[in-house]
Amino acid sequence: MAGTVLDLDAIRPCLEGAIPVVMATCDEAGTPNVTYVSQAEYLDCRHLAMSFQFFNKTRRNVLANPVAELLVVHPSHGGAYRIAARYLRTETEGPLFERMKAKLAGIASHTGMSGVFRLRGADVYAVDRVDAVSASCGETLPSGLGRLSALRRSVQVLGDAVDLDGLVERLLDGVVGHFGIRHAMLLMTDAAGGRLYTVASRGYGVSGAGSEIPLGEGVVGVAARTGTPIRINHATVEYAYGRAMREGMAGRALEREIPLPGLAEPGSQLAVPLAAGGGPLIGVLFVESPQEMRFTWDDEDALVTLGAQFAALARGHVHGAEAADDDRAPLPASAACDASSPGAPALRVRHYEADDSVFLDDDYLIKGVAGAVLWKLLSDHARDGRTDFTNRELRLAPEIRLPEVGDNLEARLVLLTRRLVDRHAPVRLEKTGRGRFRLCLERPLQLVHVPR
Repeated sequence: MAGTVLDLDAIRPCLEGAIPVVMATCDEAGTPNVTYVSQAEYLDCRHLAMSFQFFNKTRRNVLANPVAELLVVHPSHGGAYRIAARYLRTETEGPLFERMKAKLAGIASHTGMSGVFRLRGADVYAVDRVDAVSASCGETLPSGLGRLSALRRSVQVLGDAVDLDGLVERLLDGVVGHFGIRHAMLLMTDAAGGRLYTVASRGYGVSGAGSEIPLGEGVVGVAARTGTPIRINHATVEYAYGRAMREGMAGRALEREIPLPGLAEPGSQLAVPLAAGGGPLIGVLFVESPQEMRFTWDDEDALVTLGAQFAALARGHVHGAEAADDDRAPLPASAACDASSPGAPALRVRHYEADDSVFLDDDYLIKGVAGAVLWKLLSDHARDGRTDFTNRELRLAPEIRLPEVGDNLEARLVLLTRRLVDRHAPVRLEKTGRGRFRLCLERPLQLVHVPR
């Protein structure tokens, strides 16, 4: 590598955390100190951040003499590199701090130091020079080979989607089929409720459609709240929220909660916020693997780009669906969607006005906006015999109480449709056109409304 000018882009795998970083500093008198640092974070080709955890000799040296030398090792081929860096500032909040905090939790859990490691700040450094100090031990394939091809193929199929439901399917199919990631889920934002709700998933025993995560909780919640990708490449206790939720439910049968899908023992996790062009966050793409060190910078870069494309197309589908809604156009003739046989037992549907939760034959189905939508459909059918509806009338219905900001009715309908399928419910929704759908029933209804 003689004569080659290096920067951090050329050695990004060295900052994955697989091999600790050696950091050398000097005090004002020139006395050196060398130590290992838990975490180094790539920011761009000329900047990185180091974890500030302890008020130790290294910290005092940096504040008195803001010059440091770092020794990093490539985890694949063993090449070593020296980085000359200058301390600039410390960040104690914001996306960088939250991202490093989440990753440090993974490192701490992996090394049995969960009660010891605590991030006090993210120290930002400017990189003046990167030098190779030892050659690699052999040829290796570039990290992330094929990610650009996977991204290209995934983006191409996204453009073929005719509605939001199809867009969701193509996104997850691309992640699994082109990126080779077996476990993935898509969550959409409930801005009014301060939560995210699962719309669809791949690779789990159940889809988990309707399960929720509060903003700021776990890898997904932190990524959503900060608007920055969170990637953890070690097994972690603090951020294994899926397992914690399932264990909690096993102990106390939460009546109005849907289990979140997830690996019991994740080795690697990556949460990618979905937003485009500075627009609002519409959701999070979450992938995980039982294998440690599974996701690289190239995976993160490619999925962030794919997520931005998905967000732009999703916004277009939502706006297009709103424009296509038109009650003046005649609805299609109602088909025979009541397939219940004579004497079939009635489907007992309970609706609780307090949170719009809906139960089918005493089994919890859904709550919130999706629950309010289903209750309106069933109530209109019971009163008027209607089976055909439009998105527009739902958007204008006061009883559904859509939030004024970011209601994303189309995403709620996708969620409701999938949840009914997951539960093998004798109720289903079928699309009949853009912004139009049909309610189909297999049993007669017995509706019970429970007021506040």
